[in-house]
Amino acid sequence: MKTILATAYAINPRKGSEDGMGWNFVLQIARFNRVIAVTRENNRPHIEQYMQENPDERYANMQFLYYDTPKWMRFWKKGSRGAMLYYLLWQRTVVSFIARSGVSFDVVHNLNFHNDWSPSYLWKLGKPFVWGPIGHHPLIPAEYLKPYSITYLIKDRLTWLVKKLFWNVSPGLRRSVRHADCIWSMNTSVREVLDLRGKTEHVSPSVATQDFGWDEYPDPDRFTVLSVGRLVTLKGFDLTIRAFAGFLNAMDPASRKKAELVLVGSGPERDFLQQLARDLGIETQVQFISWIDRSEVMKLFRTASVFLFPSHEGAGMVVPEALSFGVPVVTLDNIGPGQFLTPECGFAVAMGSSEQTVARLADALQQLFSYPEMYQRMRHAARARFENHFHWDRRGEQLQKIYSSL
Repeated sequence: MKTILATAYAINPRKGSEDGMGWNFVLQIARFNRVIAVTRENNRPHIEQYMQENPDERYANMQFLYYDTPKWMRFWKKGSRGAMLYYLLWQRTVVSFIARSGVSFDVVHNLNFHNDWSPSYLWKLGKPFVWGPIGHHPLIPAEYLKPYSITYLIKDRLTWLVKKLFWNVSPGLRRSVRHADCIWSMNTSVREVLDLRGKTEHVSPSVATQDFGWDEYPDPDRFTVLSVGRLVTLKGFDLTIRAFAGFLNAMDPASRKKAELVLVGSGPERDFLQQLARDLGIETQVQFISWIDRSEVMKLFRTASVFLFPSHEGAGMVVPEALSFGVPVVTLDNIGPGQFLTPECGFAVAMGSSEQTVARLADALQQLFSYPEMYQRMRHAARARFENHFHWDRRGEQLQKIYSSL
């Protein structure tokens, strides 16, 4: 058994997304090794309360260290404002904190945030260094941003420019690559932006989920299309609503009554998306639900017929969650969710023009609705895909292989 020192900037066992992933990765490390997890001070109350309320034998292998930069280095940070800049500072200064802490360990692992353009300095601690999972969101095609304010296009292009500057000119990033003993890439896009020649690379999605159980046979009288996520341009929820409208318009009146779209999330585009549903004349069959407790979201997955997620992102925790409930997924054929699926468990539709893409998404919904035998096979294949590739235990086994190889 080795001792792994893992920096996990974001950990909250009561949340999903990056925070939940940080917690579950640490739990998985503790299945096979001792782990010293270094995270921010603001995560301490959530971690300590959760551990007290939810005993687990793996806690015996877990130790937490809490670190924040001095106040004079973070007085300007308010909530999510300046989060990325603060993360860069935190990564730079946490090394000296670890060195001063006096803890002993065998391997260092930079665990999250999961991006491939911000440097890690853990290699300075002189131990075998694992970096990742890392990756990035791809550039959103300009046509898909036309429905939104021009500021989104400008912001997306400026963000991409910052990433390119790091990829191409950052000495710290080059040293991170050079000193890494293993790089875990979230998808195949990492090697397109970083020179990984001669490096040990492990390619696998970062996302996973736990087993909440599933119902083999859904309600035959309802066809519920579910989408979950922040209501922002990255998630492509305008495509969700337009595809659902196209799906409805191709149905006979009796079948149309069975269908509904449930959108779960909050964000700056909520008003725009609600107006889009009204403009398309489908508002009576689209239900908007603001953020709710994660346990309630899991109940919605259990009753969903299809998970529609045309997101432009490079990952997507909600896709494994859908698969775990045996819910077929319809998404875009991209480096993110599109690489999670096989044709047996969902549809990853090719991206063309915006209209072509919407038509292909609608057609996928129509096939799932119209062919019950195919749909039922897909439910079983989705569940098997989760068990074999997206259960958190699979990530723990992958981590153990990496640590054992060092």
